[in-house]
Amino acid sequence: MLKRIRVEDVRLGMYIHGFAGSWLDHPFWRSRFLLDDPRDLERIRASAVREVWIDVSQGADVAPDASVTATADTPEAAAEETARVLDEALQRRVQPTTQPQELQRAARLLASAHGAVKDMFHDARMGRAIDRQVMRAVAEDIADSVTRNAGALISLARVKTADEYTYMHSVAVCALMVALGRQLGLPDELVRAAGFAGLLHDVGKADVPLEILNKPGKLTDDEFAIIREHPRKGWQRLRAAGITDEAALDVCLHHHERVDGTGYPEGLSGEALTLLARMGAVCDVYDAITSNRPYKAGWDPAESLRRMASWKGHFDERVFQAFVRSLGIYPTGSLVRLSNQRLAVVVEQNPGNLLKPVVKTVLSLRSGERLVPERIDLAAPGCKVTIEQREDPAQWRIPDLDEIWSGIPGLGRASAHA
Repeated sequence: MLKRIRVEDVRLGMYIHGFAGSWLDHPFWRSRFLLDDPRDLERIRASAVREVWIDVSQGADVAPDASVTATADTPEAAAEETARVLDEALQRRVQPTTQPQELQRAARLLASAHGAVKDMFHDARMGRAIDRQVMRAVAEDIADSVTRNAGALISLARVKTADEYTYMHSVAVCALMVALGRQLGLPDELVRAAGFAGLLHDVGKADVPLEILNKPGKLTDDEFAIIREHPRKGWQRLRAAGITDEAALDVCLHHHERVDGTGYPEGLSGEALTLLARMGAVCDVYDAITSNRPYKAGWDPAESLRRMASWKGHFDERVFQAFVRSLGIYPTGSLVRLSNQRLAVVVEQNPGNLLKPVVKTVLSLRSGERLVPERIDLAAPGCKVTIEQREDPAQWRIPDLDEIWSGIPGLGRASAHA
């Protein structure tokens, strides 16, 4: 028997089955455990969570005078009840925000998501099951952030060190899948399924030896053969964890396939690939090539889109075009040359005109001197300034470029030295 009770009634000896709220509201990566440590009890009571589910068949029951707000005979029933409560709060969670507002929330979310995904990979390497409840909650909160403001979390997730890549890549692909699904006009349920699939798509890399995964040089043929097995290994891990979501299994197994049939592991092509698999292929590659890796620095976002557009037969063209629209012709963080002879960094998109984003000036091309950043909406009425071309940030060596567009002190400096 499962019971939902107030945190005030939680006591040692109870078996915690789940938390009735966002995973960000409590300090535990795992949601199911025997509460036998007084410090954990204090952490629960000090958290933002106000109710928890307990399993009285595996631990202590509530006191006779305690308040029980709901009961369930099975874990599935408890999950349905929790989902109903969360659905009622969904509209409150996804009210639109400005990009500066969402950047601050997204930064906190990314820090927590990094820890949760790192824990998932560690558990997988140790042979422990994936905590489906935690991973789904992570994906839901990422989807909420992207729904509130599409550009904030996606832009921040791109800025990561080489050491963070394996874990933050999963978070970034989750966010990119949500944004792409929304751009394609998919139903909200399918958009969130796509995000969950993106979060789990690379779990098979837990079976790849770290010395291969983090190798700074070129892989041997044998090493690459091991890498090529990670989609199938991940698919097997998801099934073993009891994850039956068709979207998650499909994207995990097929995110390295190509529409011309030259991908792996099954060499599928054309209509044999589902829409979500095609989405996964685009999102996976974009984050991979824009991120700092052990063996190379990430490419500029705008340059990455240009190169991806030239890879004929790699991506579904309709999906790729929608992906570009979801990010912008000049994605946030891109360095551009303006018609007034200034360099600027893109800080936000104008959905109505992808060629005229909001930018911040950083350098005068006439004098070669740094500028006090000035925010310019290139789509504003009367604005005559235009973008002439994209610029390679590596050529200009502006160390605080990510800090300028995001407004977050120190952002990007660690990754610049990775």
